[in-house]
Amino acid sequence: MRRGIPCRENKVMVFSIKVHGKNTSNEIVAACDSDLVGTTVSDPEREIEFNISAEFYGNEKLEWKEIKDIISKGKNVNLIGNKIVELAIKEEIINLSNTLEINGIKHAQIYLI
Repeated sequence: MRRGIPCRENKVMVFSIKVHGKNTSNEIVAACDSDLVGTTVSDPEREIEFNISAEFYGNEKLEWKEIKDIISKGKNVNLIGNKIVELAIKEEIINLSNTLEINGIKHAQIYLI
């Protein structure tokens, strides 16, 4: 039995992920809080509109341990969602100062050059 990070109501947190261009120099790892797939977050004052599509973020659902392994090795990573970004901060994969908040939703990108 796989164990994940429990959240409210004793449910295991799962996240959506898609790896674009896997095993190429152009690989992009896109992951988000699963409940955000199919939504749009926006901030009209900053002229930001962010579409969280299944096409980009995928429909594959993984627990945090599996996500962490993938994003820790990624050279180009795109994360959106308060749960996934907060876990990435807690695990020191990203720094809070390098995140952006769009209408209350945290977003972070990692680029290794």
